[in-house]
Amino acid sequence: MSEFWFYFTLGLEHVLDLGGYDHMLFLIVLAVSFDWFRWKPLLIMVTIFTLGHTTSLFLSNYEILSVDSGWIEWLIPLSIALTAIYNIKTARLQLAHNWALMGVTFFFGLIHGFGFGTYYNMINDDQAFMPLIEFALGIELAQVIIVMVFLLLGGALKYVIGYDRRDWIMIVSAVVFGMTLPMLIENWPL
Repeated sequence: MSEFWFYFTLGLEHVLDLGGYDHMLFLIVLAVSFDWFRWKPLLIMVTIFTLGHTTSLFLSNYEILSVDSGWIEWLIPLSIALTAIYNIKTARLQLAHNWALMGVTFFFGLIHGFGFGTYYNMINDDQAFMPLIEFALGIELAQVIIVMVFLLLGGALKYVIGYDRRDWIMIVSAVVFGMTLPMLIENWPL
């Protein structure tokens, strides 16, 4: 049972670590278009992201596929920036839950998972399968915590300040985009 908690806690810490805030930025920019009345589609998106993240860890762990870490370290902030731009472009629209967005979210999960793959492979050197699942459960819980706190914050601000939904999406997405630019420049792989 202690091995379960080790990997579960590692998954929690991977997402909740303020030093690696790129994961949080992606979740925030993913969640900003949602509110309490549309929390179910958001949780589906978060789970799809976790599935992508876990798939790339699986591929990396079993040496099925490896991706150059230099490119991954650049693609992670690129995925965040592209999601922020998408939000800014579509802030006026009340977008329905769609397959294309789910596919993109899965792909971004793959990218983010490859970013953690090297470290994960060092601690799971026997290539056991269950630690991967335990780690994924920790990631999922941490992501749900982040998006729920973000929805609470957004809801509270809406009632206190009375902001417009479109403005909220654009402001948060622009701030996240601005925070991502230095990472893009710093991690340019060429």
